[in-house]
Amino acid sequence: MRKHKRKKQNGGVGVNENEFVTREPDCGKKQKLTDIHQALNRNCYFLINRDPVDIETLRRAAVSKGGLLTDELRRKVWPKLLNINVYDLPHKPGRHVRENHKDLNQVVLDVRRSMKRFPTGMPAAERAVLQEQLIDIILQVLKSNTQLHYYQGYHDVAVTLLLVVGERMAIGMLDKLSNYHLRDFMDPTMDSTKHILNYLMPILEQVDVELHDFMIRAEVGTIFALSWLITWYGHVLSDFKHTLRLYDFFLASHPLMPIYLAATIVLHREKEVKRTECDMAMVHHLLSHIPKDLPYELLIGQAQDLFDQYPPSLLAKRAALQSRKSLSISTFQTFQLSTLHQRPDSVLQRLTRAQGSSASRNASQHSGLEAALPGQRGPLWGTGNRMVKMAVWGLSATLGAAVFAVAQTAMDWGPEVLLQLF
Repeated sequence: MRKHKRKKQNGGVGVNENEFVTREPDCGKKQKLTDIHQALNRNCYFLINRDPVDIETLRRAAVSKGGLLTDELRRKVWPKLLNINVYDLPHKPGRHVRENHKDLNQVVLDVRRSMKRFPTGMPAAERAVLQEQLIDIILQVLKSNTQLHYYQGYHDVAVTLLLVVGERMAIGMLDKLSNYHLRDFMDPTMDSTKHILNYLMPILEQVDVELHDFMIRAEVGTIFALSWLITWYGHVLSDFKHTLRLYDFFLASHPLMPIYLAATIVLHREKEVKRTECDMAMVHHLLSHIPKDLPYELLIGQAQDLFDQYPPSLLAKRAALQSRKSLSISTFQTFQLSTLHQRPDSVLQRLTRAQGSSASRNASQHSGLEAALPGQRGPLWGTGNRMVKMAVWGLSATLGAAVFAVAQTAMDWGPEVLLQLF
């Protein structure tokens, strides 16, 4: 078996005796808090009109050990990572957003089954209000972007944003994510999604050939990671704090980082996989269930290291990854550059008020960051069968992969969809 030996990196990253990346203790939460606040307001008193937000410091804080630490910081930093003006947010959706919307029934169905995504102990009435907001958020983004197509699991991303930043900010963030990080999942077919999943096996092959070959013999494919990828792991993690930690990481990273994290999870479970019978159903069943005790900080460090060692441009040289162009990947550099020239919130607020004479700006003048936060609705809540072989062999060569992917997703998110397929 060939294992890739990680190089020792700067910035608190080292290598232990098992050749896995470890992260040394950071300089403390207080220092991180100071760094984040300084990055958000860099030189705002002296160069108020010229100095942008220190976005690179914010990205490092989001990726480094512990992430952004608190929801209060996430409400300030997440919008900056996506280049969102918090003083010019979308308005709350009106009743019209649900009128004649082709995805309304499916969105309502998915949101109604998403009860486990809300904090345990939340009053039913409060959850019901949030679910209605969640429906409107999703429909508003889809209505504003007619080129985007809803997929089951999209609501898992939306609900995470809603619980942290509130309704109006969630609309702005979801709109930006849908046009960049999640764009490949929102095509009318699954071709682009399968293209992203196809990066998984080449990463495994670079690190552990024996594990890669075992999975090839088992013919397990990559569908087990589908729900991880398209929900940013929100659908499969039981502890909300772990979901938030991963969102910190993904919002500050390349759109393909979720697939690199998937690779580190599979590599972390190498011994379990190899002890399993070399059978598609058995291996799929094992990998599709994420253990509750994964060392997420360690895995995040490993995922970043894998990305540095084997960037998408290197992996894309493989024939299987050259035939399709990813919109998420191709637009990422432009997106990153757009985040580098943001003004501190105090400047944004002042500039917005200065333009208050325009009637079109009067509504957004009073939005403010506070109006976007869930705190206005009430107190913040606390931190939150073995598989049988499917009839894959009976599917045609053309439609087989896509139908199997949809069918497997339906087994997790809606048995009725599976019945419709077959």
